[in-house]
Amino acid sequence: MTVTGGLRIAALGALLAACAEDPEQVRRDAATGRNEVPVAINGESPFQYPPDLYDQGLEGEVRLRLYVDSAGRVLPESTQVAASSGTPRLDSAAVAGAAQLRFAPAHRDGVPVGMTFYQPVIFRRQAAPTVDRQ
Repeated sequence: MTVTGGLRIAALGALLAACAEDPEQVRRDAATGRNEVPVAINGESPFQYPPDLYDQGLEGEVRLRLYVDSAGRVLPESTQVAASSGTPRLDSAAVAGAAQLRFAPAHRDGVPVGMTFYQPVIFRRQAAPTVDRQ
């Protein structure tokens, strides 16, 4: 795994919690209007862990307030930090990544609708795999 790939994975955090396990099922649900809240459909996390903060072992969680329109697009001007990580650069990285998020839009009565919701972004270093030395 490349360092960049590792940083993306490390920053993925809660994005996976917001994504369905089966992207095809998300698309089917979106087409039938079954999803009542926006569901992230990105293949990879758009959040970039700042490399120097990663190297320093600095971790944190940012809670963003996002507005996703009825087409599933995040409106960047509506993105706000609702709860800071305490590290401005992690907060900025979360806001920057949010602009790249793609969603299956929320539906109400089968009709796509815009919606405001909170999205956690967790910046955590992944533990190095242990090597069994027997």
